[in-house]
Amino acid sequence: MEILACVKRVPMVGGKIVVTPDGQDVDTRMSGFTVSPHEECAVEEAAAIVERLGGSVTVLTLGPAEAADQLRDMLALGAGHALLLETDGREWGPVATAEAIAEAARRRGEGPEGGFDLLLFGNEAADTGDYQVPVRVAHALGLPCVTAIKNLEIDSPVRARARREYRGVEEIFEIPLPAVVSVKEGINLPRYPSLPGRLRAKRAVIDRFEPQWRAEGLAKQELRVPAGQQKRAQILGTGTDAVPALVRLLDELGVLS
Repeated sequence: MEILACVKRVPMVGGKIVVTPDGQDVDTRMSGFTVSPHEECAVEEAAAIVERLGGSVTVLTLGPAEAADQLRDMLALGAGHALLLETDGREWGPVATAEAIAEAARRRGEGPEGGFDLLLFGNEAADTGDYQVPVRVAHALGLPCVTAIKNLEIDSPVRARARREYRGVEEIFEIPLPAVVSVKEGINLPRYPSLPGRLRAKRAVIDRFEPQWRAEGLAKQELRVPAGQQKRAQILGTGTDAVPALVRLLDELGVLS
């Protein structure tokens, strides 16, 4: 099988999130970048399918030249090829991103290698959480699409079975291939990259293509960090002297009623 796994370069943030002074981006000077967890699971799923059925995995991302680092991380996990849709740093929305990915898939289909049998995405990006790109890519290519998948079974290059949970009910989809599938974190446990995998990824050649930037009807105006709730600790007392205050507090909280 020929599988395309699409990933996104997102800020690696932990703890307090800081926004740049212009309010347009997350300040990553003290953190860096990584790949969304859902998309890392998509790459692992693709690698596992190819190991079982044969074929190859191409990992794709749209972003600046520095996004090649994230592609190499995914190559170390088992992807065989990498494609960077290199941008000039301007913000790409979900509509333009989906169009660029769809065009890349069409170019592949028109070449000697043929098209992809499966396009895997993370269910949503860790930074914007748009939930749009997989559906838009499927629509542009005229392919069936299922989202939020937690189990994917593929025994042949022509059909797949996908499962997801929705409001406590398991939904099962039988879909013909090629198709677009977005997976959720937890569908698998991504492997830890081996030393040979890291060395191979370091030497790998990353294909590059510069898509034309497209303006969208929606535009980001400003990022704001929500005001956090202040937490205070109050010492009620020590030993048996704290018992009356503790009883009053429990009564106020309705625990004793």
